[in-house]
Amino acid sequence: MTTRESMPYDVVIVGAGPAGLSAAIRLKQLAAEKEAEISVCVLEKGSEVGAHILSGAVIDPKSLDELLPNWREDGCPLAEVPVTENHHWILTEKGKRELPEFLTPPFMHNKGTYTGSLGNLCRWLAGKAEELGVEIFPGFAAAEILFNDDGSVKGVATGDMGVARDGTHKSDYTPGLELHAKYTFFAEGVRGHLSKEIIRQFDLAKDSQPQVYGLGIKELWDIDPALHSPGRVIHTQGWPLGDDANGGSWLYHQANGQVSLGFVTWLNYSNPYASPFQEMQKWKTHPEIAAILKGGKRVSYGARAINDGGLQSIPKLVFPGGALIGCSAGFLNVPRLKGTHGAMKSGMMAADAAAEAIVSQRSHDELAAYPEAFDASWLKKELSVVRNVVPLVKKFGDLVGSGLAGVTMWLEHFGIKMPFTMGHHPDNESLWRKDQVKKPVYPKADGVLTFDRLSSVFISNTNHEEDQPVHLTLKDPAVPIAYNLPMYDEPAQRYCPAGVYEVVGEDTSDPKFVINAQNCVHCKTCDIKDPTQNINWVVPEGGGGPNYPNM
Repeated sequence: MTTRESMPYDVVIVGAGPAGLSAAIRLKQLAAEKEAEISVCVLEKGSEVGAHILSGAVIDPKSLDELLPNWREDGCPLAEVPVTENHHWILTEKGKRELPEFLTPPFMHNKGTYTGSLGNLCRWLAGKAEELGVEIFPGFAAAEILFNDDGSVKGVATGDMGVARDGTHKSDYTPGLELHAKYTFFAEGVRGHLSKEIIRQFDLAKDSQPQVYGLGIKELWDIDPALHSPGRVIHTQGWPLGDDANGGSWLYHQANGQVSLGFVTWLNYSNPYASPFQEMQKWKTHPEIAAILKGGKRVSYGARAINDGGLQSIPKLVFPGGALIGCSAGFLNVPRLKGTHGAMKSGMMAADAAAEAIVSQRSHDELAAYPEAFDASWLKKELSVVRNVVPLVKKFGDLVGSGLAGVTMWLEHFGIKMPFTMGHHPDNESLWRKDQVKKPVYPKADGVLTFDRLSSVFISNTNHEEDQPVHLTLKDPAVPIAYNLPMYDEPAQRYCPAGVYEVVGEDTSDPKFVINAQNCVHCKTCDIKDPTQNINWVVPEGGGGPNYPNM
């Protein structure tokens, strides 16, 4: 057995997203304040910081103001485009109705927010972290959790490099590296594969509702300068989704004549023939959206699952030796379509708790001060106000549910707390049998406004070393053909936004389930939506996956 080298740190952070980088920066700030040494390492599975980061994004700068108050004057790219207009459209097939802003609570108005690339914000944050002495290792995927003899988390190990698909070692084989820490923060984002294991190992979700999700599919377009209005923000709901699905869209006018546009389909939909990717393409054919994109050019594409569960789905945040931060725990405010400020705040609160523990010569215990800080924070209050929005829309539908959700948000805004918190049902349990539904009709890709999945994956710059173990693993290889195909016509063929899964050979009565793992954009939808939870997403070789520019 190959002996792995190890490196010790005070804190190891898995993931260089907004939560992980905010935690790293805050730890170093506190070390300076306390005149102490706190060593911090950040592992990032993408080829560079920001390579796997995808968001709309309209960002509330509240946490950024707390972390780095001079960010606007310090070259932060987010400062370039403040939000200037805020619109909410309710779409029918050919028309729209605009929801007057005065009907929504003030926290929905986007006053004081900014729109831009979350990936570029993370690149800037990484620079600030490195200036403070944080060590950041992009291209190194944390693949294994390490435990001490007492069961506490000891750290993580990166994946081996140079392993062939059959498991043998290639000529460039390099064993993984062990990172040992007093405390390990998991900031992998939504449905992180190590975070999922930590939640299971320590039963962190036993007192919370199931986490539920949406799939966000994003495109970046260069548009006609005459149609571009920097800072204009548009959200839509309604068409093209039918009665058996929920979701919505965004279109943000950002810097450099570009618009960020995308569509979120909540993954509790029931029709196994539904395709979130195709719903997004269909949405672009709406006259109001098509008019904005006329004469434009699509320049980038990506997809990522988002947490929709809200406050009641947040698991216990700490365990012996570490913490869950950011979307690994699930701090998204769904009605606001904002999670960056919550992710950053969670990282900062965890850092506060860890710094105090390290200075006090503690290690590998539970950082109880982190969940205590969350309970007293503006973040928990914010999430509490909107905790019933998603369940109400799911239970009563888009029209009635949105109306009821609006009433509850207004009441909660005025301090009239609802005497109930609604629950969730797991997304993988929502599909109907294929004989119970009608197949949706989707537009044929024209290569101008609408596109197919493979051409979309191409501009996501996705790349994986082909001769490596498949990172989309099946607990039972027989399930896709023996169960999913006759029951649901194998829905993985349609819920995946990257064309990873296909069934071949049906015409010869010898169907086979094919996994094109090299196409995977790391959205995690398969890990979430597979009806029997048979697909388990694990990290591929470090540096693999999409390489998102400006997303």
